[in-house]
Amino acid sequence: MPEIRFQIRWSDGTQDSCYSPSLIVKEYFSPNTEYELEDFVQRSRIALNIASDRVNAKYGRPCGLALGQLQEIEAKAAQYRQLPDAKVQVINFIE
Repeated sequence: MPEIRFQIRWSDGTQDSCYSPSLIVKEYFSPNTEYELEDFVQRSRIALNIASDRVNAKYGRPCGLALGQLQEIEAKAAQYRQLPDAKVQVINFIE
């Protein structure tokens, strides 16, 4: 399966490199695009669960890395929920 990373910038300017075992994230995010925090989390949840399901279909087990990445995104997003107009920018994809 083709893996991909997507570089993001949180509301405070910090950046993270996120992992997906599938290119499905390209269907949910666009480079140089800013998303409302909850929209970003929801898109991440859908895309990374689909990615994990694809790994499960191929290898017989869910992708721990994809599910772990989702947990990291959700935990980090919780830190920004109190900010007014919190956003996340998808900077680019790293293939």
